[in-house]
Amino acid sequence: MRPTPELISEIYTACYCEWDITKKKLLDGCGHESVDNVIREHCKDLVLSDEQLREVMSKLLLAINKGLDKNTNKEAVVKCFPTYVQDLPNGKEKGKFLALDLGGTNFRVLIIYLEENHFKMESKVYSIPQDIMTGSGTQVSILIGLSPTPGVGNPAPAGLFSCARGGLMEKVFPIAKNPDCYDVQIEVCAILNDTTGCLMSCAWKNRNCRVGIICGTGCNACYVERCDNVGTFDNESGKPYVIINTEWGAMGDGGALDFILTPYDREVDAASVHPGKQTFEKMISGMYMGEIVRLALQKFTKQGLLFNGQGSDQLFTREAFLTKYVSEIESEPKGTHTICLSVLAGLGLPHASEQDAINVRYVCECVSRRAAHLVSAGAACLINKMDFEHVTVAVDGSVYRFHPHFHDLMMEKIGQLISKNIQVRNQACREAAHERGEFETPPCLY
Repeated sequence: MRPTPELISEIYTACYCEWDITKKKLLDGCGHESVDNVIREHCKDLVLSDEQLREVMSKLLLAINKGLDKNTNKEAVVKCFPTYVQDLPNGKEKGKFLALDLGGTNFRVLIIYLEENHFKMESKVYSIPQDIMTGSGTQVSILIGLSPTPGVGNPAPAGLFSCARGGLMEKVFPIAKNPDCYDVQIEVCAILNDTTGCLMSCAWKNRNCRVGIICGTGCNACYVERCDNVGTFDNESGKPYVIINTEWGAMGDGGALDFILTPYDREVDAASVHPGKQTFEKMISGMYMGEIVRLALQKFTKQGLLFNGQGSDQLFTREAFLTKYVSEIESEPKGTHTICLSVLAGLGLPHASEQDAINVRYVCECVSRRAAHLVSAGAACLINKMDFEHVTVAVDGSVYRFHPHFHDLMMEKIGQLISKNIQVRNQACREAAHERGEFETPPCLY
């Protein structure tokens, strides 16, 4: 049945999250009914349809297959590195383990105690100074080596706790050649990409875990692939599976995502450290989300659509709108704008009105929802490719953890994009872990 003109008008004037496509009617007020129509219109390019998301999935699948094929891997933008990890935890592992996690913002030092079906953790987190983050590898190595370790008397270099195939440990951390200089007894276990660590951590408790996703300062994913499909991996063990680190953040570097890029994405890319690289990641991750919002607000202000056309030096300063503002603004109850107005005042906009706050929140929601939907498209692509009947997806990272709606947005969209023969459930792993006095494992999507 063709929609009536009245129905088309109703859908057009509603925001995307008010429309319940399954019931073909508007939901009860979501708080967006007062968003200026002109703002909605200007944000349309930040709202992706399922058709566009399915095209992203198709392009990602092509890119992954190209990365897995040894004949095309060299030209592939999604490299799909074999991790050499072929066994998943079974919950019976025991021992005391030291783990170091060097992320895009923080350096984490953890001591983990494993007992059968029970574990606990001690940890310390250190912020990485910007000059070191953008400096030399030697500077980073020194920072890591001087960071105190919980449960260990003396500081020690990260290389001691990282594993290294083919001497990688010594190449990355030369000081690791002299472990006797430190009063610490360490057996080297593994160098792991964070997505692989995320998958393995969740798999310790959830045997169906087959995908690990990090959505924080950066964005990446790994998954379990059949060895027969990995032309770049010499399967000496003969085992059937290996974890693949996709490095999907590079998706679109060859122009595959141009059909959904906005002027804000292009401006973010042009001003980045590596223009033309990590296209998919720049549309999603915490390093760029706040800046995408700021660029939209800057444009709307100069067009006279926000703040009566009166901006500020802070608003027009690159990276002044932090990604945490997006999470904070969206965490407020509908109809409440205290945090948003406070953020705007801190950006030199004390004259912002309640209507401005409503519009700003809507822009934040468009950007964060797009990010969640793109991650969901990536996850659905991997789930469909593996074609297991039951799949657990482990997700971690600051954007996923701290954004108030990211999890729910992903659950909803993954369910809409995966093959119908695959069952999807949700388990609140974080709450379960806290109840048992255990450390916080990555939340899992089923």
